[in-house]
Formats: sequence, structure tokens, C-alpha cells
Amino acid sequence: MDLGWLSAGLGAGIAVIGAGLGIGKLAASALEAMGRQPEAAGPIRTNMIIAAALIEGIAFFALVICILLAVKS
Repeated sequence: MDLGWLSAGLGAGIAVIGAGLGIGKLAASALEAMGRQPEAAGPIRTNMIIAAALIEGIAFFALVICILLAVKS
């Protein structure tokens, strides 16, 4: 059994779990902030979308690295 495939699979799983937890925490905090200050909902939503896109970009980068590890071995 090649450990490269195993490490790539584990890395991809950890990256996806981390991104999911990060976006979940981000959305929960943004919704709480919008509930406390409804007049600031627009800027909060914009910042939430930008931060979610950055988290997704980092997760996608991690998945590409995992695929490269799998293909290399």
C-alpha cells in the first residue's frame, strides 16, 4: 500500500472539515451580528462573503496540494 494516497486522502478530508467549520463559525457570527445591529447587515454580509471566498480558496489550494501528492507517489 502506498502511503502517498493515504496521506493525500487524509489531508483532503482535514482540509474540507476545516473549511466547513470555518465557514460555519463565520456564518454564525455574521448572523448574530446582523441580529444585534440590523442596520449594519449590508456591510456585514459583504465582509462575510469575502471571508467565505477566502476560506474556500485556501481549502481549494489544500485540495490541489493533496491531489499533487497523490499523483506524485
